[in-house]
Amino acid sequence: MPVQVYSLYIFDRHTECIYSKQWLQTPAPNSSAAGPDQGSAATTAAAQPQTQAATAQPNAPTGAATATTSSTSGAKPPRNKSGDDAKLIFGTVFSLRNMVRKLGGDDDAFISFRTAQYKMHYYETPSNLRFALLTEPGAISMRNVLHQIYINLWVEYVVKNPLSPVEHKGGEGVRNEMFELGLDKFIRGMM
Repeated sequence: MPVQVYSLYIFDRHTECIYSKQWLQTPAPNSSAAGPDQGSAATTAAAQPQTQAATAQPNAPTGAATATTSSTSGAKPPRNKSGDDAKLIFGTVFSLRNMVRKLGGDDDAFISFRTAQYKMHYYETPSNLRFALLTEPGAISMRNVLHQIYINLWVEYVVKNPLSPVEHKGGEGVRNEMFELGLDKFIRGMM
């Protein structure tokens, strides 16, 4: 059964998003009013997946100059949408995980939650890496899929890579061609 996968986020133990990749756009909340443009946007996004690691962030002096210039001209400063999305995803995971632990005890675990537009699947490793996968709302549990991504791709291509650092500050070491290709092939095989 094919599943539409929207995006994947990987967070390190310091709560920093060290890897994110988007395959399809999450549908707009009012999809009936979106019209045909929404379908073409999803097709375009599927043809060229967007990948972002924290290394692609702008440097501080340029961002500060932009903020100063735009505040005097009255325009809004440019947003880092993927960075904002990653922060929102982690905040949601953190809040729901803590709520589940308080209500159910330490034996219960947060696995997923669903909205009308998407379903977010969550997997946490023993080393406190956190994987969040956004799929279509009707998807079955993807906990095993996230576990396979961790074991077969992350451990094999990132952890066992002698050139990859132990701590991935700014996403360093995650930009591994074998990991990227394996992940893309694995996810597209499900779609």
